[in-house]
Amino acid sequence: MVESQVVSAPALSPPLKIGAVARRSGVSVKTIRFYCDEGLIQPVGRSDGGYRLFNEEVLVDLSLIRTLRAMEIPLQDVGQILTSRRSGVCTCGALQARIRVKAGEIGEKIVALQGLQAELFAMLDSWEACGGRSPGGSRVVLARAG
Repeated sequence: MVESQVVSAPALSPPLKIGAVARRSGVSVKTIRFYCDEGLIQPVGRSDGGYRLFNEEVLVDLSLIRTLRAMEIPLQDVGQILTSRRSGVCTCGALQARIRVKAGEIGEKIVALQGLQAELFAMLDSWEACGGRSPGGSRVVLARAG
């Protein structure tokens, strides 16, 4: 005789109201509403009071959206990445290419900022002392700390 075991499914977490999603994700309620309006995330329903309700998976989506937006990836591209991810289609190559482009842009900004920094240090090095006079001609007295 073969014994069968009944395995119960894990209990589903109750849906999260938008405020709870905001607290747990660190994304503002306003931004979550915006992402809903843009179609990046979707609520699973609404409460009796009309609040948007979300499942736990939205927290993973919001984390990915934040990461991609921090890299200044346009919302349209973020939407395509999320759609591909949800459908199971691998977008690794496209995402890696976008990250490489962004890393290159950051490198260019770093070089430009280092040039600006060098100019500022050169300006400070060549600064001529004003002799302690204020623009009105009176002498500036600096108090010593002590």
